[in-house]
Amino acid sequence: MKYKLLVLDIDGTLTNTKKEITDRTKSALIKAQELGIKLVLASGRPTYGIRPLAEELRLSEFGGYILSFNGGCIVECATDQITHEKRLNKNILPHFQQIAKKKNFALVSFDESSIITETPDNEYVQKEAFLNKMPVRQVDNFLEAMNFSPSKCLMMGEPTRLALLEKEMHNTYGGQIGVYRSEPYFLELVPLNTDKAKSLDMLVKDLKITKNEVIAVGDGFNDLSMIEYAGLGVAMANAQEPVKACADYVTLSNDEDGVAHLIEKYIFSAFIGLSTSLDKINDNLKDTLMHSLGMKFTVAEEDHVEAIMPVDIRTRQPFGILHGGATLALAETVAGFGSNLLCNEGEFVVGMQVSGNHISSAREGDTVTAIAKVIHKGRSTHIWNVDVVSSMGKLISSIRVMNSILKKR
Repeated sequence: MKYKLLVLDIDGTLTNTKKEITDRTKSALIKAQELGIKLVLASGRPTYGIRPLAEELRLSEFGGYILSFNGGCIVECATDQITHEKRLNKNILPHFQQIAKKKNFALVSFDESSIITETPDNEYVQKEAFLNKMPVRQVDNFLEAMNFSPSKCLMMGEPTRLALLEKEMHNTYGGQIGVYRSEPYFLELVPLNTDKAKSLDMLVKDLKITKNEVIAVGDGFNDLSMIEYAGLGVAMANAQEPVKACADYVTLSNDEDGVAHLIEKYIFSAFIGLSTSLDKINDNLKDTLMHSLGMKFTVAEEDHVEAIMPVDIRTRQPFGILHGGATLALAETVAGFGSNLLCNEGEFVVGMQVSGNHISSAREGDTVTAIAKVIHKGRSTHIWNVDVVSSMGKLISSIRVMNSILKKR
């Protein structure tokens, strides 16, 4: 396996514009972890704001990690232990407070479970609270409330004015802290030499792998360092232009399942038993029934083939559940392709029999996966067992497919 670590920014990368992980992306990430890929969520968010997504993607089960506060904190999800951490010196906080009041910017920081600020009704403070699903704790005096060294502070305000402040603060405090924007309206104030690449490098060394075995994906300026660091640096199609310019590859946007597309192209294809890529195989489906039904191969090994299919207007019944005929077509497709992988030169495949049991249903908006495994490899016959499961792993159908192997004349 070429890649062992997949590092994802969250906002604008993992989640779509609704701040949700789509079913297709979630399914791809679970499958990638099942194949042995370790997943890392790397974000400017506090740890509290990342944990629900880590739980949704089962990082504790698969041994994943959280890189929160733009790399200021690394959490091992399996143990919930902090393995590396940096914090700001409290002595610099009065300077932040003075600048925020003088220039009329919101200033916030974080404790373990809340956002601390004097201006809870500020629109950007509310945006940060929404992103992290985190309560806002109003305080009368920010400095008195900050009786600890924080992981970071944020200045928030109108993007044009904040861009000018970024330059001023970098010139004044650049030797003491890190200063950069994670969003046009969020100015990150973090411990010196804190960025995603530096924390990622520590994690890579802990895991005893190389950076060439890392894929890093992002869309914002604070993702630049890890995109440049990784063996494969990937920008989203919705990324800032300088981010796309430094990436090795630009995937689809966060509203087009760009993360899932990347996984299918660079991770699932590593398990293929052919000299061609999954992209080329899927391109060959164009103008076929499989393409019309939205099928895509995601795994192709000698005895094991998988493909996904959306439950939508093409594959659903009039009342919104997956059509049994589309399910059988998906099963026949993966089994037929699998037999083609097993064929010797001069042989070809003819489908002979398909039979199945429909156990439950999948509703419109879901994406089902067909998992085909060969259970008989004779000289003239292959028999495949194909389980069709929902994005949540629920068994929809169990299908047997028999293929005849004939000699070309």
